[in-house]
Amino acid sequence: MAAPETTANTTARTPHPALRWLRRNIITLAGLATLAYLVLPNVIVMVFSFNKPNGRFNYQWQRFSTDAWTDPCGVADLCGSLGLSLQIAVWATVGATALGTMIAFALARYRFRARAGVNTLIFLPMAMPEVVMAASLATLFLNMGIQFGFWTILIAHIMFCLSFVVTAVKARVMSMDPRLEQAAQDLYASPVQTFLRVTLPIAAPGIASGALLSFALSFDDFIITNFNAGSTVTFPMFVWGSAQRGTPVQINVIGTAMFLVAVLCVVAGQLAGNRRKRSQRS
Repeated sequence: MAAPETTANTTARTPHPALRWLRRNIITLAGLATLAYLVLPNVIVMVFSFNKPNGRFNYQWQRFSTDAWTDPCGVADLCGSLGLSLQIAVWATVGATALGTMIAFALARYRFRARAGVNTLIFLPMAMPEVVMAASLATLFLNMGIQFGFWTILIAHIMFCLSFVVTAVKARVMSMDPRLEQAAQDLYASPVQTFLRVTLPIAAPGIASGALLSFALSFDDFIITNFNAGSTVTFPMFVWGSAQRGTPVQINVIGTAMFLVAVLCVVAGQLAGNRRKRSQRS
């Protein structure tokens, strides 16, 4: 007589198939929901790049048009500010990557008295609000009598990008196996050859990630740039100024193009990494 009751209890405790599927895929669903939340603003920007508003503001959908795509530089000073931002981002990336790589190697490989203090100073720009660093740099340039413009923006961008490069490269250098360099030295490789053929290729992913992060931060920065730009207008400052009097559709076009380029770079990197792994396995 107890068997039917046991079967009924077992059936009652068995979860529904839909509930079991939800438990198995809850992490995947949460990841997809987060990804959709992050990508949704870019999708809206992309959709409104094909809009033709009746007024100055591109906030409501009116009708489909490709006029902005055929003439992305139709707004005065738009492409000029974009080119200036790209130029500053490239030079800031070069400067921050070169200085940050050397600092990272020094902090990871050498012991000196001020090492702890340098580590603290390196991480301060990442911890403090941007407005504090922006005001400090602006005060420094004013006291030194330096005219605000291209060079003050470039120096400021190198200053705040430096910390991110040091962090990325230092983490990579500290994870390197020192026996690889010792093996190269045992095979009569000179210090320069060891660095170029062993150390640098191993540290290259960290250097590349720091450089890409520097470029993105420099190109996208507004607060520090606004404090140290003077009459110079970069692309983020142009977008902010345009929002006060009417956002042109061409801004959406450029934003969509940058998003697509970033996605293509990520996809190309993933494909190259997968191909390298397959070639190593074979």
